[in-house]
Amino acid sequence: MPELPDVEGFRNVLQSCAKGRTIRRVDVRDPGVLHGVSARRLRDSLEGRRVTRAERHGKWLLARTGGPTLALHFGMTGLLLCADPDDAAEPHDRVLLTVGRDHQLRYRDQRKLQGLRLADDDFDVVRLLRDQGPDALTVDREEFEDVLASHRGRVKSVLIDQSALAGLGNLLADEILWRAGLRPNTPANVLAEPERRRLYTEMRRTLRPAVAACRVPPRPTWLTGHRDDPDPHCPRCGTHLRRTRMAGRTTVWCPGARRRGVRAADDFETTARRARAGSGSR
Repeated sequence: MPELPDVEGFRNVLQSCAKGRTIRRVDVRDPGVLHGVSARRLRDSLEGRRVTRAERHGKWLLARTGGPTLALHFGMTGLLLCADPDDAAEPHDRVLLTVGRDHQLRYRDQRKLQGLRLADDDFDVVRLLRDQGPDALTVDREEFEDVLASHRGRVKSVLIDQSALAGLGNLLADEILWRAGLRPNTPANVLAEPERRRLYTEMRRTLRPAVAACRVPPRPTWLTGHRDDPDPHCPRCGTHLRRTRMAGRTTVWCPGARRRGVRAADDFETTARRARAGSGSR
């Protein structure tokens, strides 16, 4: 499922493929991915417009044109690709935007759980995003702690609630909580200040390399690198990982998290340094 790092990667695709170029043609191959706009109005509104900016908020991607804004959401299986207009379209390529002379943006989505919307002006963009919380990549620590303090739900549920904090999904939330040494079922509003601060720090530390990789990378020193193992063990302490359902999502966590407490972040950094040293010696 695309999360903040994936969508930031799609923003880079949009920027490199379309920024400064004119949308010459809009081909809607499947109107089932359009929400609140017809294929005809999408074409009439965008064709002849120049893409001026590529922006992201949470899991939303915005293609600004100086007039209408194309808003894209990728649901569980969506992708944005840059292709040659002469390349054959794939079966799940739902909307094609030919930009400039030899570039084509392709919105590809198998399950079609989300899709494309059109905001006529900046007011419509604000209205589209009004239910979104602060972006996880840019939120400051004070605002982040306020979000946690104002929610009584389990901290995992709060982290993936887009109205509380925009951009984090299932993989990122589990990864960040594991790094911070916090159990996912801990009520968010009972976290002590050191725990909230540690959670914010580990979120920042997790997002930086994930954004650079345009995904949540399944590295061997990360929880993500082991959550799908047949017999998963914590890469930090070797404890058998637990799986449960939380907020409708598969949640993976280490039962040693509470015992380790504030040592969790330091232990992670030590493990990561050893792994880097080991790989460098080969």
